[in-house]
Amino acid sequence: MTNAHDSSLPLRVAIVDDEALARSVLREYLTAIPDVEVIAECANGFEAVKVVAELKPDLLLLDVQMPKLDGFEVLDLVGRDVAVIFVTAFDQYALRAFEVHAVDYLLKPFSADRLGDALGRARERLSKGERLPGDALSKAARPANTRASRVLVRDGSRVHVLPVAKIAYVQAQDDYAAFFCEGKEYLKEQTLTDVESSLDPAKFVRIHRSYVLNLDWLARVELDERENRIAVLTDGRRLPVSRAGYTRLAELL
Repeated sequence: MTNAHDSSLPLRVAIVDDEALARSVLREYLTAIPDVEVIAECANGFEAVKVVAELKPDLLLLDVQMPKLDGFEVLDLVGRDVAVIFVTAFDQYALRAFEVHAVDYLLKPFSADRLGDALGRARERLSKGERLPGDALSKAARPANTRASRVLVRDGSRVHVLPVAKIAYVQAQDDYAAFFCEGKEYLKEQTLTDVESSLDPAKFVRIHRSYVLNLDWLARVELDERENRIAVLTDGRRLPVSRAGYTRLAELL
């Protein structure tokens, strides 16, 4: 995918909204705008992730409030690959976040002219190769102190939904976080500090600079032959515990 969008090419747009009427209004507006091609309509966030992976649109017109996957979760999964204009009914947190991050959004109901303006700005951003700060925006748009109840991991055109309670631990691996869930490992491009801040601190503890542990999976802490502390999990797996990690662990147990 080239960084600069060639302005002589039509803008390839995918519409993402769970309401059929909202999709048809958008499609009608877009077909009247020259140099815009609607390449897909998605009724939910899972379809949007698939479309981004397979059809590679230039731009998503993305509804915020959707069941299953909301707009921020979609952005979190695809934000590096596609430009986004949010389409939303009034949501105070979202609007504040959009303003802070200078993100374009369309407040429902909007006019064809307003949509045209937003597309013009999107073209400008595309020509400069700019992308939205997906994770930062997602964080800013959610009410403070909301903890994740699930983790979403993209694997090509598929999305794995990991319930937080079933994640035994998370390990830092270079630029990725590896989530260990039900015997499988899932890699997500995210720092361990980010992971830690999204999880419930009463349940998940940083036991080592490379590990965050779900306390429900801890069987015991023991010393190895070199007097290093080791967390032994309920399934027998063993993770290192640093001095600072043990202090944090002791406070919670």
